[in-house]
Amino acid sequence: MAERGVDVSALPQEVREQLAELDLELSEGDITQKGYEKKRGKVLAPYLTQIQNLAPPPAYDAQSPGPSSASASTSASASASAPEPEPEPGPSNSNSSSSSSRHRRTRRPHRSSGTRDERYRSDIHTEAVQAALAKHKEEKMALPMPTKRRSAYVQSPIDNCTPPDSSSSSDDEAVSSESAGPQQSPDTWINSSLHGSSTSSSASSTLSHGESRPTQAPQPQSQQVPPPPAHAHPPHSHSQPSALAEALAQTRIDPGGVGPPDVPSQAQARGSRVDLPPNAAVRGMSRGQSRSSMMETADGVPVSSRVSTKIQQLLNTLKRPKRPPLSEFFMDDQEEIVEVPQTDPNTPRPEGRQIIPVKGEPLGVVSNWPPALQAALTRWGATQGKSPALTALDITGKPLYTLTYGKLWSRSVKLAYTLLNKLGAKNEQILKPGDRVALVYPNSDPGMFWVAFYGCLLAEVIPVPIEVPLSRKDAGSSQVGFLLGSCGVGLALTSEICLKGLPKTPTGEILQFKGWPRLKWVVTDSKYLTKPSKDWQPHIPTANTDTAYIEYKASKEGTVMGVAVSKVAMLTHCQSLTQACNYCEGETLVNVLDFKKDMGLWHGVLTSVMNRIHTISVPYAVMKACPLSWVQRVHIHKARIALVKCRDLHWAMMAHRDQRDTSLASLRMLIVADGANPWSVSSCDAFLNVFQAYGLKPEVICPCATSPEAMTVAIRRPGVPGAPLPARAILSMTGLSHGVIRVNTEDKNSALTVQDVGHVMPGALMCIVKPDGPPMLCKTDEIGEIVVNSRAGGTMYYGLSGVTKNTFEVIPVNASGAPIGEIPFVRSGLLGFVGPGSLIFVVGKNEGLLMVSGRRHNADDLVATALAVEPVKTVYRGRIAVFSVTVFYDERIVIVAEQRPDASEEDSFQWMSRVLQAIDSIHQVGLYCLALVPANTLPKTPLGGIHISDTKQLFLEGALHPCNILMCPHTCVTNMPKPRQKQPVGVGPASIMVGNLVAGKRIAQAAGRDLGLIEDQDLVRKLCMWPTMMHQFLTEALQWRAQTDPDHTLYVLLNAKGVAVCTATCVQLHKRAEKIAAALMERSGINIGENVVLLYPPGIDLIAAFYGCLYAGCIPVTVRPPHPQNLSATLPTVRMIIDVSKAACILTTQVLTKILRSKEAAATVNIKTWPIIIDTDDLPRKRPPTIYKPPNAEMIAYLDFSVSTTGMLTGVKISHAAVSALCRSIKLQCELYSSRQIAICLDPYCGLGFVLWCLASVYSGHQSILIPPMELESSLPLWLGTLSQYRIRDTFCSYSVMELCTKGLGGQTEMLKARGVNLSCVRSCVVIAEERPRLALTHSFSKLFKDLGLSMRAVSTAFGSRVNLAICLQGTTGPDPSTVYVDMKSLRHDRVRLVERGAPQSLPLMESGTILPGVRVIIVNPETRGPLGDSHLGEIWVNSPHNATGYYTIYGEENLQADHFNTKLSFGDPQTLWAKTGYLGFVKRTELTDSSGDRHDALFVVGYLDETLELRGLRYHPIDIETSVSRAHRSIGESAVFTWTNLLVVVAELCGSEQDALDLVPLVTNVVLEEHHLIVGVVVIVDPGVIPINSRGEKQRMHLRDSFLADQLDPIYVAYNM
Repeated sequence: MAERGVDVSALPQEVREQLAELDLELSEGDITQKGYEKKRGKVLAPYLTQIQNLAPPPAYDAQSPGPSSASASTSASASASAPEPEPEPGPSNSNSSSSSSRHRRTRRPHRSSGTRDERYRSDIHTEAVQAALAKHKEEKMALPMPTKRRSAYVQSPIDNCTPPDSSSSSDDEAVSSESAGPQQSPDTWINSSLHGSSTSSSASSTLSHGESRPTQAPQPQSQQVPPPPAHAHPPHSHSQPSALAEALAQTRIDPGGVGPPDVPSQAQARGSRVDLPPNAAVRGMSRGQSRSSMMETADGVPVSSRVSTKIQQLLNTLKRPKRPPLSEFFMDDQEEIVEVPQTDPNTPRPEGRQIIPVKGEPLGVVSNWPPALQAALTRWGATQGKSPALTALDITGKPLYTLTYGKLWSRSVKLAYTLLNKLGAKNEQILKPGDRVALVYPNSDPGMFWVAFYGCLLAEVIPVPIEVPLSRKDAGSSQVGFLLGSCGVGLALTSEICLKGLPKTPTGEILQFKGWPRLKWVVTDSKYLTKPSKDWQPHIPTANTDTAYIEYKASKEGTVMGVAVSKVAMLTHCQSLTQACNYCEGETLVNVLDFKKDMGLWHGVLTSVMNRIHTISVPYAVMKACPLSWVQRVHIHKARIALVKCRDLHWAMMAHRDQRDTSLASLRMLIVADGANPWSVSSCDAFLNVFQAYGLKPEVICPCATSPEAMTVAIRRPGVPGAPLPARAILSMTGLSHGVIRVNTEDKNSALTVQDVGHVMPGALMCIVKPDGPPMLCKTDEIGEIVVNSRAGGTMYYGLSGVTKNTFEVIPVNASGAPIGEIPFVRSGLLGFVGPGSLIFVVGKNEGLLMVSGRRHNADDLVATALAVEPVKTVYRGRIAVFSVTVFYDERIVIVAEQRPDASEEDSFQWMSRVLQAIDSIHQVGLYCLALVPANTLPKTPLGGIHISDTKQLFLEGALHPCNILMCPHTCVTNMPKPRQKQPVGVGPASIMVGNLVAGKRIAQAAGRDLGLIEDQDLVRKLCMWPTMMHQFLTEALQWRAQTDPDHTLYVLLNAKGVAVCTATCVQLHKRAEKIAAALMERSGINIGENVVLLYPPGIDLIAAFYGCLYAGCIPVTVRPPHPQNLSATLPTVRMIIDVSKAACILTTQVLTKILRSKEAAATVNIKTWPIIIDTDDLPRKRPPTIYKPPNAEMIAYLDFSVSTTGMLTGVKISHAAVSALCRSIKLQCELYSSRQIAICLDPYCGLGFVLWCLASVYSGHQSILIPPMELESSLPLWLGTLSQYRIRDTFCSYSVMELCTKGLGGQTEMLKARGVNLSCVRSCVVIAEERPRLALTHSFSKLFKDLGLSMRAVSTAFGSRVNLAICLQGTTGPDPSTVYVDMKSLRHDRVRLVERGAPQSLPLMESGTILPGVRVIIVNPETRGPLGDSHLGEIWVNSPHNATGYYTIYGEENLQADHFNTKLSFGDPQTLWAKTGYLGFVKRTELTDSSGDRHDALFVVGYLDETLELRGLRYHPIDIETSVSRAHRSIGESAVFTWTNLLVVVAELCGSEQDALDLVPLVTNVVLEEHHLIVGVVVIVDPGVIPINSRGEKQRMHLRDSFLADQLDPIYVAYNM
C-alpha cells in the first residue's frame, strides 16, 4: 500500500488521531478491512502526494507475521469471557484524543528488531497452552484439511477484501504494541505484575504477534497440513504464478484408468437418468468376488488422488490411541440402550466438613439515612440544589452538561406529574401507581434516563429499563418482547432524539418489533413536561415491599426475565453498599458501566443519589474513541471511586503513555465489576503494574461479585495502605471439573488462579449449595452455587411465579435432607467457595457451565484457552461463543468464533487444530465442533458482546453460515454402544429351526395362490383367451390373436401432448414383426439362436422388433438408447451390453443409426467394431418363409440386462416357459382380459417394466396405453391427465414418475381440478421397483392427489429382482398392503421387533404387494442357508415357474448359476430348488384374510444385501441413514451414504446457496449420531444432480463411491470429521 511510505510522526495531530481511531475500529471488528483501507487512504491522500518524489521508505521485516490486532491487547481479560460486550462503535471524530498514532511514530523504526513484545503475554496460561501444544508435537498429528471449492470461500460482509500487504505488519498492530517501548524490558514488566503468585493466568494477554521470533513454540512438524487442493487455493494466496502452476501440477489427477468410463459429466442433468456400470463389473463373478473387485477399484485409486490420501490421513489420525474414555459406556442390551455409569475410582471427592453459613457484618443504622430513596432526592433537591449530581460526556470525552440535584428533583417531579395526570384526554388517568413502564434511552444520554427513572419512582410507577431496539431483527428482540409481555408493559418512555432514531414503517409509525406488545411511546424531554400546580406533591411513602423497579436478565437459554426489586430492597441495598464502600457525601464517582442495570445502576444512579455523590458517566462510545477517557476524568475531577470492567483497565493500559501528567492518587476505590470472572486477576495485576507509577495504590482495587437476582453478593473493602494484599487461590482445573477445590501442585499447565471478591455484604447471610438437585449444603472443599439471604436482593421474576420459587425461595438442607432453618435464600447463579478468613472466591457462573460426561467446564475458561493459542490473524478476541448442545445422551462443546477477513484457510485450520489440542490437554475434554464465521456475522447483544443463545439457535438450525468448520465426533463421543461381537455360529440351522418351532415361532415362508390351468374351452372363447394348453409360446399367441381378432387394438402410444401418435392392432403388430423377421433372416451371418440388440426409444417399434426377433428365432436383448446430449456418459453402457451379450446385430431407428456412426460417438467408443446395424424404419413388405417355433419351452426367449444399484451389469436368461408362466401369473393377479385398458408409464428396457410394456398385452389381450416417462419432463400432467381422460382403472409407474408428479404438480391440484382431471376411476396404481417400498413418497402422492379423487387405497408397490422379475404385485384381489413399524435397533441385529407407530427409533415398512400366483418365498440366513423364524431378517429366496434360468455370462461359470438360481436349503426342505434374490426381508402373518379365506402372509422387503453397511458389528441399510440426513436441513436435497475402510461417508446435495454448505456438516453429523449411533467420517457437499440415479430411480452408491475416491465429484466442500 502506498501510504506505508508516509511518516506518521510528521502528520498533524488530528490526522494521527483519526488514524488511531480507524485502527481501533478495525481491531474491534467494527469496520471491514476494505472500509478501513478506503478511509485510511482518504485520510492520508493529501500527504501521499507530497512524498511521491522522495526516496523509497526503508523495508520492514518482511517475515513478521501479521499482528493479532489492537483488540488483542485492549479487550479485557474478561473479554475472554465471551459474553463480555465490546462497546458500540461511536461516530469517528477527528478531535478524539488517542495516543496510538503518536506511539506508532516511535515504534516504527524498531519494527524488525525481533524482540518479543511481552506486555500481553497470557502469563502462565499461555505458557501452559504452548507446553500442551508442544506435547502434541511428538504425536505426528496430521489432520486432513477440508477440501473447499473456490466459490465456497465465503465472502464476509467485507466482500472481496484487498489482499493484505505482505511487506509489513498491519497497522493495528502498532496500537497493540506501543506501550513496551525500548526503555523497559518486557520481562521486568511481566514479572513484577505477578505479585509472587504462581500464576495470574489471563486470556486477555495473548502473545503479541508483531514480530517474527525464535522463542515461539515451533509449529509441530506433525501438523504440516497437506498442500491445499488444486481448486481450493485460498483467495489471497500470493504465490508466484510458477509456484501455483507447480502446486497444480502436483495435485492434478491423471484421469486415465481411474474411474469408470461413463462417469456423468457435470453437465448431465438429473433428468436424463443413466445406467452406469463400472467398466468391468459384469455379473459373472461370485458375489464375494464382485465385492472385492469393487474394493480394488476403491483402493486402486492412484496415490496422487487427493481424496483418498486425505481419508488415509484421517484414518491414521483416528488410529492414534484415544484418551481413555470417561468410562461411561452405553451398554446395548440388544433392546434398549442404557447408560451404565462407571465412576472412576480416582475421581477427587470433597473431604471437608459441611459448610457453616457465612454472616456479613451487621448493617449499621445511621441516623440521617432516608426512609426511602425518593426522600433522599427530595432532601438534596431542596437543601443542596446547586450540588452536581451527574456529568455527562460528549463523544469526544468532554463534559456535555451537568445535572444538579435541584434540576434532577424538579424535572423528576414534572415527569411524575405528567405521567399521572397529563397523558390521557381530560381527567383520564392512563397510568396508575404500580403500572409498569419501559425506559428506552441510549447509553450516551444518562441525564434523560436519571430523570425518567426518578420520575417513575416519584409517580410510583415501576420502571423497566431496556436497551434501545435498533432493527426489527435484533438478536434476542423477541425475548425482550417476552419480558415486556410478562411485565404487562404498555407504555415506553424515551427521549426525542432516541424516538427519531427508532426504525419506522414507511408511514412514519414506529416499527412493531418482533414479539413485542403494542406500546404507546411518550417523549420525556423537558419541553413536553407539565409543571405541577403549587399544591401537587409526589407521594413518598416509607420504603415497603412494593416493587420499585424491574431489572432485565437474560438466562442461559436466552429468555429475558424481569427481576423485581422492592422499595425496601432498593433502599437496603444502597445502605449496605454505602457501608461496604464507605461512601461519603459529596464524593465524586466515575462510572464506565451501563447505568441501566447491575452495578452501573446500583452504584452510579441509586447509591450515589442517596449519598449526594457527583457521578461522571463515561459512555461506551467515548471509550471507543478515547480509551483513556475514564482515567482522565478521575484525574481531572480527583474522583474517589471509579466503577469499571476489566476491559476498561485494558483499554487504559493500551493508551496510558499518552498521559505524562495523569494521577490516580485520588482513588480510594477502583471497583472492578466483573472481578468475579476467574480471568480478571491478570487484568487487575497488569493495570496496577502500569499505573502504580501514576499514584494508583494496590489496596484500592476492589473486585466484586454480583448477580441480577441476589444483587451485590460480595465486594472487597478498600484496604489499609501498606497492609499485605489478599492471597490468591491456585486451583487445579481437574479438581474444578469435578466440583472440588484442590490446590494445584503437580501440573502447572492446568492451573487456575483466582482472586477473592471480598466479604459478604453487610446484613447478609451466605451459604454454598449444590448447583443441581435439592439445595444441599456443600462441604468446605466443594464448589457450589452461592445463595444469599438479605433484605437487599431481588424479590421475584416479575409475572413468572413458577420460576420464581426455584430461585428466590430456596431453603438449604443439610446432608440428611433436613432444612437448616426457615429463612429463604436467593440463588445467585455464581459458582464458588468460601476461602480462609471468610473471603469469597468465584470460579464461574451457572450459565457458563458446560456439563460434559458428568464433569463441569466453564465456558470462560475454554475461551481463555482458545485465546491463549495465538490467534495471530485468525479470530477476533471478544467475538468467541462457547456453548454446549445435547447430542447422543450427552452435552457436546461447540466453539464459534469470528474469523478475520485476512486469515488464510491454512492459518485458520492450523489455529483450529491447535485449539483442539490445547483444550484437550488442559481441560481434558474433547471439542465436538469448532466453527469460524465471517467477521461481524454473530448475533450481538445491545452492548456489542455475543448473544450466545441466539448463536446456539443458529447453529442448531443450520443458519450460522460458517466459513470454516472442524468436527471432532471421533474424539469426544466416548459413550457409543459397544460394537456387537458376532457370535461364532456354534448352533446349526437344524437346531435353530427346532428352537423356533419349540418357541412357537413359525418358519418365515409365504406363497401366492395356485397357478391353475384353465381346461374349459368355452370359457376360453367367452373370455377371448387363447388356449394355454395349445400354445406355450408368445409368438403363437400373437399369431392366434392376429387371426381371431385382427382389429383389436393392443397398444396406443401417447406423445407429450397426450395425443395417440401410434397404435397397433393384433394384425398390424404381427405384420410388422414379420417384416423385421424377414429382414433378419435375409442377412447372412445372423443365425437362429443368436443375440440381437434392440436399440429403440420407448414405443411400438420396440415391441414389433421384439416379436420380429422371436419370429426369426433370434434372442432379443433390449437396451436403452444413448442420450444424444450426453453420449460420453451413456454410450459406453450400450457398448458394454453389446459386447457382453455378443450381439450379432443391432436393430434400431434411422436417427439412432446416425448417432451410432457419428463423430461424437467415435470420440467415446470404437464405432468401427459395431455389429451389423439394421435400420427398421423403412423395411420392404416381406414375409419370412417360416415363423420359428422353439423345440421346447425351456429355450431362451430373451435376455434381460440391467445395472444394479451397486453398479453391477447383469444379464439374466428368461425362458419361453418362464415368459408364459409370468404373463399368466400377472393376468390372474390383475384380472386382465381383452376388454380392459391399462396405462403404463415405465421404462421398457428390463425387469417387470419390459414385461408389462411388451409381453402382457399380447398374452392377455388387454389394451395398453403407453406413456414414455421422458415425455413427462416436458409435460408433467400427461400421465395423470391420461388416467382421467381414458378412465383408466389400473396403471403402472415407476418411483421417478411418482416423484416428478409429487414435486412438480403438488401445488397445482386446483389447476388440474379446473382442467377436469379426475382420478376417482383409478382402482390400482402400482409402482414397479426392485427396492424397499418408498412409503413417504407413496403416502405423499396419495395425500396430494386425494383432492383429485384418488383413493388412499389405490397406491401400492411391486417387487422383483434379477433372479425373478416379479415376485409381488398388488393385484385387484387380496387385502390392502399392510404397514408395520419395526424397531431399527433390532433390525441392525437382523431381528424384527414390531413396535407401535411413533415409538422412538421406529421405522415404518410397507408390504411389497401380494405374492404372485405360483410364487413361494422363504426367509433364509444368508450364512448358514437355514430357514429362519418370522422374527428374523434374512435373505428372500424364491421358487416359481417364472424364475430366470441363470446369468448370461461370458465365462459360463456354472457354480454361480447353481449358487444363485438352483440352490437348496441346508436343512428343512432339501428338495426344492430356490433362487436367491439378494434382498433382505421378512414375512409377517397379518390379521387380514386372502381370497382363499386363510390369514394373509405379507412379505416386507428391507434392502439389498450387497448394499448394506457393516459398521460396529451391526447391519445398516443406506436408505435409513439417507432418510435421516435428508431431514436434517431444508437445503439438503438427495443424499447417499457408503463406507470406505470402515469410515462412513455421507454425500449430500445442496439445494440452497453455497453459503449454506458448511451449515450442513454439523447437522448431518448430529442426526446420524442421534438416530443411528454412528459417527460420520466424511461429509461431502455436492451440487444437485451429482448423485447418480439409474432409470428406475435408484441411487448408484458404489458408482458414487468410485467417483468420490477418484476425485471426480467436484464437491462444494469435503469435511473430514476427526
